[in-house]
Amino acid sequence: MNIFMKIWCRIYQFVFKLTMYVLPWRKAKTLIGANSLLLLPELIKSEGYDRVLIVTDKTLVKLGLINQLLEQLKKDNVEYVIYDETVPNPTVENVMDAYKLYKEGKSQGVIAFGGGSPMDCAKGVAAKVACPKKDIVKMEGLLKVSKHTPPIFAIPTTAGTGSEVTLAAVITDAEKNHKLVINDTNLIPGYVVLDPVLTVGLPKHITSTTGLDALTHAVEAFIGNTRTKATKAQAINATKLIFENIKRAYDDGSDLIARENMLIASNLAGKAFTRSYVGYVHSIAHTLGGQYKVPHGLANAIILPHILKWYGKKAHKKLVVLGRAVGIDGKTDEEISNKFIKEIENLKEYCDIPEKFENIIKDEDIPQMAKYSLKEANPLYPVPKLMGKKEMIAMYKHLKA
Repeated sequence: MNIFMKIWCRIYQFVFKLTMYVLPWRKAKTLIGANSLLLLPELIKSEGYDRVLIVTDKTLVKLGLINQLLEQLKKDNVEYVIYDETVPNPTVENVMDAYKLYKEGKSQGVIAFGGGSPMDCAKGVAAKVACPKKDIVKMEGLLKVSKHTPPIFAIPTTAGTGSEVTLAAVITDAEKNHKLVINDTNLIPGYVVLDPVLTVGLPKHITSTTGLDALTHAVEAFIGNTRTKATKAQAINATKLIFENIKRAYDDGSDLIARENMLIASNLAGKAFTRSYVGYVHSIAHTLGGQYKVPHGLANAIILPHILKWYGKKAHKKLVVLGRAVGIDGKTDEEISNKFIKEIENLKEYCDIPEKFENIIKDEDIPQMAKYSLKEANPLYPVPKLMGKKEMIAMYKHLKA
């Protein structure tokens, strides 16, 4: 990257950091604990709403995870319509189909029930309700919604995305195999339910990849240049909780304490990165998701240690803080940082996550994916060390198994 682009990126990030202090950061009303889901319908009613759209996916419906919620909504006289066609890496078409149901049902709010995909789709619907004359693709970027959305009630069924507290919605433009990242404080849900019972039946690979997704959020938020006192504390606490609980949740899915701690960690990491932002791990993961449908959590889990190594000395002092927080000692910053990265690699190995992307990345796709990644990341993401085109292309080649 040439010196003028570097200067532009850093100036942009500095100005945006100052702007972040005056943005309207919504603080969600949060229900935490086993079976807290059953308290949500009463809360919805007490807030003056009685018709909602539920955005979820067919798997969650088939598993019956949503049944108790539906029964309680009926008991509390809250009418609902369900959109369950959300796909992994939700598309513009998903958003528009769900938006149509919202209008037909004369809904007053949106319940997002599921992992990151239903969350993103629900936020897309809320954005479309706020800006009915604006195409979803035109909302890509920062603060392009800029209008009050209907209330979003977020119920995560995985402990990883943190979407229940973030300002981001990631929507796939299927025609271009490209993920649109919509960032607006109006998309931060106003109501959150953290019920560990909903995560008990998660398969091991979902538990691990979503958990490492949360770790990626915490680490990228902490090592970036726009962190605050609050986001530093959130990222550190999230990192500690994940290291203490992810193996327990992975080994014993019925461990409600570990499951709840992972939900809290994901929530804290989400708060940290929605204010302090992420970095190149995410911009690459989004592109791989758009191009090859790689699940976002898996992509982040694979990429994270490679990017941390690439940052090198630029990230050492901050990684030392995270390393010491999880009990790592050493004589130098470099030693502690490397040990921390090694612990992430050990977690990946423990959870049977591959080191790199096996038989996925195609050489002919790399230039376009690198372009998309850089467009997303620069100048916005306040990374410790900036990448240009050459470095980004080299990273994609490095990530090939």
